[in-house]
Amino acid sequence: MSIESQLHRLGITGKTYQFYMAALDLGEASINEVAERSGVRRTTGYDLAEKLEKEGLLQLRDVGTRRMVRVEDPIALLQQMEQRRKVAEDLLPHLRSMYNLAAGKPQIHFYEGVDGIKKVLWDTLTCTSGRLCGILSMDELMTIPGIEVMDQLITERLERGISLRVVRSREKDSEQIWPRSADERRDLRFAPEELLLSMTQYVYDNKVAIISSRKENYGVIIESREFADLQSMLFEMLWNASTPA
Repeated sequence: MSIESQLHRLGITGKTYQFYMAALDLGEASINEVAERSGVRRTTGYDLAEKLEKEGLLQLRDVGTRRMVRVEDPIALLQQMEQRRKVAEDLLPHLRSMYNLAAGKPQIHFYEGVDGIKKVLWDTLTCTSGRLCGILSMDELMTIPGIEVMDQLITERLERGISLRVVRSREKDSEQIWPRSADERRDLRFAPEELLLSMTQYVYDNKVAIISSRKENYGVIIESREFADLQSMLFEMLWNASTPA
């Protein structure tokens, strides 16, 4: 993929792209020089320079009667995305509550394959209550999506302050990992021996996330207050019947 197409995906397109690339090429120059190099009008160049300055990609300063442009380190692109992500995370609970009220009816989202399963797992981190209830099939998760993805999920869960109560089957635990831990906000119980948990399920807010075995290889997110309440009640029954780790 070319630099132009990648910058287009970040919203730097058309004349903005031309002006930014010319500024990168010159390093430090007057707005007039950058505008001439990029093939845009001088007045347009001033508008573009101010826009890119607001986005943290350029720095403007006056030298005598000249308005000078100096390009910031392109790492500013990453910093800008991180700032937007944090703003979006702060807004997300409010926007989702408005969305759920507007949607009204239950929503079912089906995803196939490894990427789909990852999408379902990461959606659990949108939990606004800060509490997850999980039934985990460990040997299935160790294969798909794998321990690396699961560890990333745990790290992000902790950063967001989300706790997890989880029930697992001893028979499905392939390794002694992810134990009961106050530091990792994880409370663990083991299901009765006669219950073999071969699928994974999370209940959070008004959602239930389901992940199949690797044989069927799919994930489902069901948004329904009534269904989530039912699954939450069933989880509590299983939790009370299970043995603390």
